[in-house]
Amino acid sequence: MLYRRYIKRILDIILSLTAIVILSPILLLLAVIVRIKLGSPVLFHQDRPGYKGKIFHMYKFRSMTDKRDEKGELLPDEERLTPFGKKLRSTSLDELPELFCILKGDMSIVGPRPLLVRYLPLYNERQSHRHDVRPGLTGLAQVNGRNSITWEDKFEYDVEYTENYSFLMDVRIIFMTVANVLKRDGISPEGAATMDYFMGSGNKDDKDIKDSDEG
Repeated sequence: MLYRRYIKRILDIILSLTAIVILSPILLLLAVIVRIKLGSPVLFHQDRPGYKGKIFHMYKFRSMTDKRDEKGELLPDEERLTPFGKKLRSTSLDELPELFCILKGDMSIVGPRPLLVRYLPLYNERQSHRHDVRPGLTGLAQVNGRNSITWEDKFEYDVEYTENYSFLMDVRIIFMTVANVLKRDGISPEGAATMDYFMGSGNKDDKDIKDSDEG
């Protein structure tokens, strides 16, 4: 299909470059505010698996402090996520540096969200197909519950996207994403700052272990 092979990537380049240029004052302002509020480094970066499981560096504005206990271990996410960090996440402004990942070709505007490298051996055969496309800034799972749905439901949406994505689907997801960001839906699970780690389908021993973007 022409869109899948060529047009989607061309649109990713055009849209990400345009967004970077237009939003550059906001990116600079956010960098300054993050530096003042949370300190250095301004950017949080982490290895994530991309297309076909290839590892790449993903960048976001940091939204947590580095506060540690007397043993030198990081405090729970709830204690490190500041009111400012919560606002960054609720507005998805912390995700803006990922535009550079899209421009580079590691990510796409729309696709399954890039998760942790440690999850790669935990996916079942169907779930592993979420890596058949580039990971996205937003995706089908993000507009159908985001962090308020189960891992299994997320992965089912991801695989559904890889099997059926098209230009019209991507446009619909982008518009739904804007609506969800304005409503601030599904930012985090009820009663928690971040999701539990994915421990493999059917494994319920993952309670109290949080899947922090900054850990």
